[in-house]
Amino acid sequence: MDLLGSGAYGQGWVQVGELGLAFALSALIGLEREIRQKAAGLRTLTIVGFASALFMLISKYGFSDVTGPGVSQDPSRVAAQVVSGLGFIGGGLVFVRRDAVRGLTTAAVVWLTAAVGMAAGAGLPLLAGLVTAGHFVILFLFTPLARRLSQRLPGIHQVQLTYRDGEGVLRRALSVCTSRGFAVRQLSTAAPEQDRGRQDDAATGPRQVAVLLTVEGRGAATDLAAWLADVDGVLAVTAADVDEEAD
Repeated sequence: MDLLGSGAYGQGWVQVGELGLAFALSALIGLEREIRQKAAGLRTLTIVGFASALFMLISKYGFSDVTGPGVSQDPSRVAAQVVSGLGFIGGGLVFVRRDAVRGLTTAAVVWLTAAVGMAAGAGLPLLAGLVTAGHFVILFLFTPLARRLSQRLPGIHQVQLTYRDGEGVLRRALSVCTSRGFAVRQLSTAAPEQDRGRQDDAATGPRQVAVLLTVEGRGAATDLAAWLADVDGVLAVTAADVDEEAD
């Protein structure tokens, strides 16, 4: 039986088009996240938006056969549950590690994708398209703007330093950090893998120590790494910015 041609309430070509729009816009958002290798990528966001559109259509048309005298119908109740349910998914994407909150942007994108799917399912294609376009404006235009603004504020960097032990290298390295305007927030030490289980003797040479520093300052992480690499006794330096609200 041709359901689309039979005039079944809520199952016409209009609804198929709304589902198709939700699928296309959600996949577009997911493709961007997949390219950037984020936790919620093409498949996840396409499913979220596509399913949200279907839930919206169910909320609008799925209970028409049970309405009648004494039976009230609230088309918004299923849609409201979609919004609440996506909160649990978004909450599972957010985690805290070393006082840094990660996954907030990804969780927000999942929520936005659900809204796009719901708008498409509600028969609001213009709004769905505008919000999708706004997503790309936020990520591609606001991201460099936010980085430029953040350069004027103290940033947090993680520096891994490998040096020869017993020569006062760590003391000199910390002195370089403070003299360059960086405050050390956290320090942890561990022997490098190649030195674990080894004895310090003439055959093996001086013991190497790896230190992980979390510093805060206005300078760039690459500049700090270059300054520390010039410290006598430093064998290797790697540095990276820490985004406290990374996506």
